Amino acid sequence: TALLGCGTWLISGLTLVTGCGSDATKKPTEKAGHHDGEGHKEGGAEVAHAEEGPHKGHLIELGKEEYHGELLHDDAAHKITIYLLDGAAKKNVPIGDKELTLNIAVDGKPSQYKLPSVPQADDPAGQSSRFELVDQALCETLDDPKCKGRLNVTIAGKSFSGEIAHQDHEDHK
Repeated sequence: TALLGCGTWLISGLTLVTGCGSDATKKPTEKAGHHDGEGHKEGGAEVAHAEEGPHKGHLIELGKEEYHGELLHDDAAHKITIYLLDGAAKKNVPIGDKELTLNIAVDGKPSQYKLPSVPQADDPAGQSSRFELVDQALCETLDDPKCKGRLNVTIAGKSFSGEIAHQDHEDHK
């Protein structure tokens, strides 16, 4: 549903919502920084972990949950969209960069893709929180089960990198 497709994504080794404890507090079955969708206690209140972003895409942790990228993959249109979001993965975070970079590797063969900015209506002039690329080769690369990669972005003068990896899913276009 939504703009999923070309396979769906597992964000491996990443924590999905702000304020989670250290890896030493994880259950033995949890990967470092990855949560099973259950909430956790923060200041005595239960905090839920987001499974998907506000656009129904898969979340990519940037920094120590300072920001998130939300990746949508439209198989029919061969379009990849990434939204930049705050630490809670709810609000847009516009930046002045004209493009984002995806570094992708399949079987050790690296590729780099630049996603141009496509500002949303409420983004300030000269800034964008949405980046898109229509590229059939990228869609096919992202469909490969051996695909791994990183999203690289600079927000508020600080460089961030978030890991992405392919996962088959039944609900894609």
